[in-house]
Amino acid sequence: MQPILQHAVLDSLLQEHAEALGGDAVAYRNHCLRVFNYYCWQRTPDEEEQRHAAVALAFHDIGIWTDGTWDYLDPSSKRMREWVALRAPDLDVEWIDAMIQQHHKITPWRGAHPGPVEALRRADWIDVLFGFLGYGVSADFRRAVKAALPDAGFHWRLVRLTGRRLLTRPWSPMPMMRW
Repeated sequence: MQPILQHAVLDSLLQEHAEALGGDAVAYRNHCLRVFNYYCWQRTPDEEEQRHAAVALAFHDIGIWTDGTWDYLDPSSKRMREWVALRAPDLDVEWIDAMIQQHHKITPWRGAHPGPVEALRRADWIDVLFGFLGYGVSADFRRAVKAALPDAGFHWRLVRLTGRRLLTRPWSPMPMMRW
């Protein structure tokens, strides 16, 4: 499998949020596409599932930038729900919402849409942890994806945001985490 370097739905949604993403636009796009690649490796999704995953990924962390918060899961879901209602009412909003809300879950997801939600959760962890956990995605493929879609400062941004949250709310440094 060759790395997927673009997806029309994902790229269109990210372009709509380019102003809010500012200097992090390339870093966030590359993160989303790396996660999309790891997702597709695990699932071999059809076009409809790819579309759901692409929408989930475009919105999954977007609240960091659009709402200026490190507690971003609900704002990200809210923005996704508004977009789906206006632009893509044929999509299953609950499926996409589960992907967004559970992508930082530490333990496996056992709720609705378990295959896609769990694959996206694992794919995000693969990227956030620099491939330390591979979840069955080959090391060669992970290297190819990272080479084609460089970090561009994404992980450094996460470190800075975590540090800022730790200084301002040490009792709740990672509010997006789920058990």
